[in-house]
This record gives sequence, C-alpha cells and structure tokens, in this order.
Amino acid sequence: MTGHFMAAGQVRDDALVVTDPGAVAWWEAAPGVRYGFCPICGSTLFWRAGARGLTSIAAGTLDPPTGLTTTTAWYVADASDYHRLDPGLVQHRHE
Repeated sequence: MTGHFMAAGQVRDDALVVTDPGAVAWWEAAPGVRYGFCPICGSTLFWRAGARGLTSIAAGTLDPPTGLTTTTAWYVADASDYHRLDPGLVQHRHE
C-alpha cells in the first residue's frame, strides 16, 4: 500500500475556534463530508465526516506546544524501516 497519512486530533465542532475565518476555505466533498484547507497553498487543515459533531485537525498545523500524544498507529504493516513504533500504542496493521 502506498499513500500519504497524517497525524490528526479531534475537537468537538462547538469547541473549534478559528481566529481568522478568512484563513480557511471549506469544500463539501459529499453531503456531510467537509474539508477545511488553506485558500492560498491548499494545505489540509480540517475535515468533518458525518454528523458526529467532531472536526479532525491536521496536527502539523498546530503551534507547539500542542499537548498532543500519539494513541494509535495505523497501517503499521506498511511502515518504513525508519519509523520507530512505540510498542505501547494500539496498532492497526490493515494489510
């Protein structure tokens, strides 16, 4: 499997605060599926899927210190040799 994966966190929709709404453009890919991206460079910032009331946030867009910790590793069967997987994480192989 090849692809691009990113670290992300989630926040309740009602707790998400965007201080500069002009810095985010939203695209609705399908009913209930929305992506927030930078209108200048196109970088993914947020995404929402369904009516769960949660917005996922691309972790790389947050200024440190983020306070985030890794809890789950996905596609570990496809990890390259330079990835160091913490054995204490929940791991999903998805072969």
